[in-house]
Amino acid sequence: MNNKITALFEIEYPIIQAGMVWCSGWRLASAVSNAGGLGIIGAGSMYPEVLREHIQKCKMATAKPFGVNVPLLYPNVQEIMEIIVEEGVHIVFTSAGNPSAWTGFLKDKGITVVHVIANTKFALKARDAGVDAIVAEGFEAGGHNGREETTTMCLIPMVSAAVKIPVIAAGGISSGAAMLAAMALGADAVQIGSAFAVAEESSAHPNFKHKIIEASEGDTKLRMKKLVPVRLLKNEFADAVAKAEAEGADSHTLMNILGRARAKLGMFEGNMEEGELEIGQVSAMLKEIKPAAEILQEIWEGFLEARARILNS
Repeated sequence: MNNKITALFEIEYPIIQAGMVWCSGWRLASAVSNAGGLGIIGAGSMYPEVLREHIQKCKMATAKPFGVNVPLLYPNVQEIMEIIVEEGVHIVFTSAGNPSAWTGFLKDKGITVVHVIANTKFALKARDAGVDAIVAEGFEAGGHNGREETTTMCLIPMVSAAVKIPVIAAGGISSGAAMLAAMALGADAVQIGSAFAVAEESSAHPNFKHKIIEASEGDTKLRMKKLVPVRLLKNEFADAVAKAEAEGADSHTLMNILGRARAKLGMFEGNMEEGELEIGQVSAMLKEIKPAAEILQEIWEGFLEARARILNS
């Protein structure tokens, strides 16, 4: 398929794997890129030298384009950006911060820049900062989320009408039919997280993968809105947060409950009760652990089938 995004990234399919903390290492990124999508290494859970190692291994595992996702609130962001330049990364997705802080620096180095947003206001700010494309992420998405709770179906047409640069839809997308719906609303591509979090190549702990595919409708909730909104699977930690919020906990109290390395404890080390388990609502639709290439191909074939069904109805 040829469109703005496949041309921008030089990929076969307009399907991007999200840069998820503790899930998106070089194995997953290279597998998605080798399958024709755009794989993304998630720098948010990596020390700078660990990121360097993942970039180098990804380059050895694929000759196709891949990118790095950088949360701009990352404490070592200067060092991260220098490593990205030194290692010759050509595509960077930024999130969780002001895009004007680093977009100019990256583009001066010839790097394609994409910024993740959750509302039209920040889509316009990202456009004005000079990014090449935008990821518009709806309320359904896993991990850190927008405070406005705008769903993907509402967000995509609003953002697409507000900007002329390519828009990548994210949040609640794990099938070809959902991809078709997003593109019908104005998206040029989709970014998919949860479905790739359970890929064989994902660096997530097997316990986390199995908890995802066992999840039912309603098993995720948006929590910690007074701190940093995050969508979590139900467990003892999420229940403790919910109880504190019901009692009117402030951001300081929530920070104390969160503690340190809570996401690593759950998603990477496999503690399913005390860990922070970030995943999207679409987890209720995921029923199997399989290779990333198979996941991507099923989404693409499902997209073609859904499109043909609509055209022939």
